[in-house]
Amino acid sequence: MLDNVIGKVSYIVRNAERPAIHIGESGDTPSHSADYVSQSVPIFNARDLNEAPSLNAEGFALLRHPTAVANFGDSGEVESRYYDEIIDLVKSTTGASLVVPFDHTTRVDAPQDGVRGPARHVHNDYTPKSIAQRTIDLLGEAKAAKALEGRIAQINIWRPLENPVKTSPLALIDARSLAPDDLVATDLIFPDRIGEIYSVAYNPGHRWLHFPEMTPEEVLLIKGFDSANDGTARFSPHTAFELPRSADSVPPRKSIEIRTLAFFELED
Repeated sequence: MLDNVIGKVSYIVRNAERPAIHIGESGDTPSHSADYVSQSVPIFNARDLNEAPSLNAEGFALLRHPTAVANFGDSGEVESRYYDEIIDLVKSTTGASLVVPFDHTTRVDAPQDGVRGPARHVHNDYTPKSIAQRTIDLLGEAKAAKALEGRIAQINIWRPLENPVKTSPLALIDARSLAPDDLVATDLIFPDRIGEIYSVAYNPGHRWLHFPEMTPEEVLLIKGFDSANDGTARFSPHTAFELPRSADSVPPRKSIEIRTLAFFELED
């Protein structure tokens, strides 16, 4: 197992123009309007920490979570079986009263038609603005208005598929080392809509962590947003990064991520 590593991560370069990322059809390589800088950073082995990272402190958590899903390539099975597993997991982990999965993405670290590759720039999946819009889209305006008065958290559940991760693992910034000015609102432009994420500017104070060789029996919960403003981690920026290549060929990283909204004052 790999220990601490020096990895290169891609940070956005601030300028006067609002950045945008254009997302084409599934599998297309996104195009970026902004410039990025590659920065070498120490990435620490989170498995070696005396206390495991948590959603409330660092903004992410690793859990063992076997699944009954037989074929993750079958969207019908993912939506009918895996979504229910994820609802139960997020409820039991966070104490949320209502959990709504709203989409999933499969990624492969190898060219493959119709399948996205890993995201290779430091980013956080949601902003307060995009969470509010997503809540309206999912619940309708009346129920969303009530939901937005209470606590809402957005949580991604990331799982390797088929093999342990030996290429393009995820690195995550400890939320306690993140400064508000590090976050750069960025348009995410799809063929049919415009969303918003945070890109992240370089800060030498960032503390980076990763979980070496995650297996398909493990999941990583990543907090993309939390409306709580009481010292709880609110955002968890992350990116794929490159490991030193071994002489032996290894299978490409395959993964699936489920995006959920967790509500704490709403009922099913």
